[in-house]
Amino acid sequence: MAHGDDDDRDGATEVLFTEPVEPAEPNPRRRPGRASRGRIIAAVVLAVLVALIVVADIVARGIAERQVAEAIEANLPDGIEGEVDVTIGGFSVIGQYLAGTMERVELDAPQLSVEGAPVDVAVVAEGLPVDFESPVRRLTATIDADEASVNRLVSVAGVEAGFTLGDGTVGYEGELEFFGVPVSYQVTAIPTAAGDSVLLQPAGVEVGAGGATVDVSGVIDRLMGGDPLAVCIADRLPQGVQLDSIAVTPGAATVRLTARGLTLDASSLEQTGSCG
Repeated sequence: MAHGDDDDRDGATEVLFTEPVEPAEPNPRRRPGRASRGRIIAAVVLAVLVALIVVADIVARGIAERQVAEAIEANLPDGIEGEVDVTIGGFSVIGQYLAGTMERVELDAPQLSVEGAPVDVAVVAEGLPVDFESPVRRLTATIDADEASVNRLVSVAGVEAGFTLGDGTVGYEGELEFFGVPVSYQVTAIPTAAGDSVLLQPAGVEVGAGGATVDVSGVIDRLMGGDPLAVCIADRLPQGVQLDSIAVTPGAATVRLTARGLTLDASSLEQTGSCG
């Protein structure tokens, strides 16, 4: 019996019992502390304030541009009419207004009428006072005009038929007496800017003596070798405005004007220069 019992114990399977293992609880999510929540709220408030400032500046920019356009149109001298479009540059219009000066203002008048002559005017004013009662730091203007407008606005004694605008040249004709014989001439000249005038330096001359027998070489020498024809435009511009450059194409001309210290109120714009 003892031997059999030993055999039963040897053939039996030993079963081990262990304590059950409970699953680990997930880590709770960390909640932001007071400092983190404060930073988030501050960031949101700041973003809202920036958005409000941007929107307010956009609204103020539109209002300011309309007001400047209305003020410019109201200050145009007699004989000049048209609508003016205004674009105010710079970062903050509100900040510029509080400072009393607008950094850069662009004025466009594509259909301006000057004494009935249509012209296209574009102006850039740098350092424009908001009250228009103080001088502008710097002003540049570009004026485009066709041949008809040029001849309507500019007249020169002795040039009765007006000017013909070519490819970089200006043509005009006239008449003079040479040894008692009337001699007509046609000149092709190159224009250059000269402050308050346009200088026309003859580059070619054609003459005719009306059938008379006369040596016209002296006429040609006089026209080609003399001083250039000066076309004064000072009486067409506000005092202090200078002609910086001129470009001529067939049938049209473009001039660039500059000024420093010009005041854009009505009385200043109506005070023009003079031609001696």
